[in-house]
Amino acid sequence: MIGDFDSSQGKPNPDRINVEPMEQTTISSAENLIDISKKDSSLCAEVKRRSGVNINNCWHCQSCAGGCPFVSAMDYPPNRIIRLVQLGLRKEALESSGIWICVGCNTCSIQCPNAIDIPAVNDALREIAIEEGVTIAEPDILNFHKEVLHSIERYGRTHKFEIMLRYKLRRHDWFSDVAVGLKMFAKRKLELLPSRSRDMKTIKGIFQPKQTG
Repeated sequence: MIGDFDSSQGKPNPDRINVEPMEQTTISSAENLIDISKKDSSLCAEVKRRSGVNINNCWHCQSCAGGCPFVSAMDYPPNRIIRLVQLGLRKEALESSGIWICVGCNTCSIQCPNAIDIPAVNDALREIAIEEGVTIAEPDILNFHKEVLHSIERYGRTHKFEIMLRYKLRRHDWFSDVAVGLKMFAKRKLELLPSRSRDMKTIKGIFQPKQTG
């Protein structure tokens, strides 16, 4: 942890930490400082409860970042997101793009010497972010997830063609992937009409609101 130096006191300020994003920029280092004096000590316990993962086992060796195939697209690599949670920096952790870019391939967990289930941690952070209505760093990814779930709710399985159409409608972007779509049609990867599960009653039950109490 790198503390900010307080020139008026002639010593480091323990309530500020320099957390630089993955992408190098030309902004001053002061703009990368995060104030840890306003930390939420309950965040770490909440993530552990939801994910079943003890993130305090993380050694911050960065093996996860070395194995992640998508780390270059993230604002913070996996171990830094874990560090944000450990420090109780709720806003920074929940508004990170890394928790949405993660595809759950578990490469990071395989690389981790303590076998920390990082995708489960990201799932927990995504749940909290949605419940609390924070700013979603990657809204297109969330919208795509929603369309996949809506397709399963309607048909009991995914209808890829409809998912793509509805997603494109949300984004108002119809033609950027036309070539890919035509190739998928040619290889019979896209069906014009959906197929429906025979047991829609069970499928509908999965999407019913959870009863509490």
